[in-house]
Amino acid sequence: MTRQINTAGLDLIQDTEGCRLRAYPDPATGGAPWTIGYGHTGPEVTPTTIITFDQAEEYLKSDLRRFEDGVEKLAPKCTDNQFAALVCFAFNCGLGNLRGSTLLKLHNAGDYKGAQGEFCKWDKANGRVMSGLERRRNAEAMLYAKP
Repeated sequence: MTRQINTAGLDLIQDTEGCRLRAYPDPATGGAPWTIGYGHTGPEVTPTTIITFDQAEEYLKSDLRRFEDGVEKLAPKCTDNQFAALVCFAFNCGLGNLRGSTLLKLHNAGDYKGAQGEFCKWDKANGRVMSGLERRRNAEAMLYAKP
């Protein structure tokens, strides 16, 4: 059975992503990747895509499974809150970025304080600091450190 994100992590994703039923452009590029629902991207999302709230929820469940599986493989030893924070991070930054990150290296080495300090380094998109990413990374770091 695959491990699942806890309520605090799910709330964090839903709060930081928001739910939008009309496709919107990536804030950093002003275009692709087009996004819908709670941060869902994919070839089926075009500038004219509109979905229902139920579809947004289904996309979120499906997307979360991929990130939960990925984090479970990359960071097998986690508290519930560490796992939730890492899933939230990967949901936003991608599993590839998590895989190559100092954050993951420090976590897997047991340096949890050092890993917590790495979240804040991921606050940029296209080289620009984004206030929304700053808030998200701070919330992820706080969740990660919560017993």
